[in-house]
Amino acid sequence: MQSSFIAWIVRMPLISRWGLMHCIKKENISEHSHQVGSIALMLGVIGNVYFKKRWNVDRLASLGLFHEMSESKLNDLSSPVKYSNENFTREYKRLERMAEEECLQTLPAEMQDAMRDYIIQDYVDTEYKALVKAADIIAAYIKSLDELSFQNKEFVDVKASLERQLREINLPEVDLFLSTFVQKCTATVDDLCGEVA
Repeated sequence: MQSSFIAWIVRMPLISRWGLMHCIKKENISEHSHQVGSIALMLGVIGNVYFKKRWNVDRLASLGLFHEMSESKLNDLSSPVKYSNENFTREYKRLERMAEEECLQTLPAEMQDAMRDYIIQDYVDTEYKALVKAADIIAAYIKSLDELSFQNKEFVDVKASLERQLREINLPEVDLFLSTFVQKCTATVDDLCGEVA
């Protein structure tokens, strides 16, 4: 019997992020998940190299790839709406958990135990979940900087909110990532290639 698990992942590029906002550059949850996986891996490498931690960077990358799996069924919902009131947040989190369970159940039964703690966010280790969440916030922050570089004022408040969230994260990996990588994320291709006019 054929599984639809990968089919849901293949459809992730169809799901737009930032649905309530005007974006100069469109973004979908597939692109976002790839970025979060990449950033989470780099945060782990930073932790291991500079702070003598023992992150499993492959796991961080994988968790980043699957952290929005529920959105393959629910679509993206903007954070201000998702967290607008306690009751709405609780109910939406319940829906996310149901969607994660449905995604997991599309796998062959023999594979479900092996994939459960990648798909079901409640099963993700707290420390790993926090680092992936930091990667998620960083990815959104980079997006806000990119949009603002094109004078898109829709992202002024988003940037301010994300900066507050980043200041509240008490992880040295995040601070070093921000000071090492973020500035170049809005550079031109010429700047990235080192060309001088």
